[in-house]
Amino acid sequence: MEKELLKIINHYGINNQLKYIHSEYFELDEAIINCNTFDEFAQADMHVYDNNRQYYRKHIIEELADVMVMLKQFQYYYEIDDEDIETIMQQKIERQLKRIEVESNER
Repeated sequence: MEKELLKIINHYGINNQLKYIHSEYFELDEAIINCNTFDEFAQADMHVYDNNRQYYRKHIIEELADVMVMLKQFQYYYEIDDEDIETIMQQKIERQLKRIEVESNER
């Protein structure tokens, strides 16, 4: 996959892909908002709810995949290892969990 994603980003160029990733972020945001809006209003009819919930879930998965493809292009372009990202992610998760703990204690 790395070779193919590098081919894509090198073909279109980093600046074009930076512009394109914004539209992918927007589409993911829109899919999540639509799903949450549906959740709020459709739970009265569980049959309709279950069928449509799967549709919205699939849409979110597709949009997540689009964003992840774009992110992976940048990751490979800048030669960033998965381990480096995982380390930073873990640090950020731990920091946020500490914030939550402080917020919970303040209540």
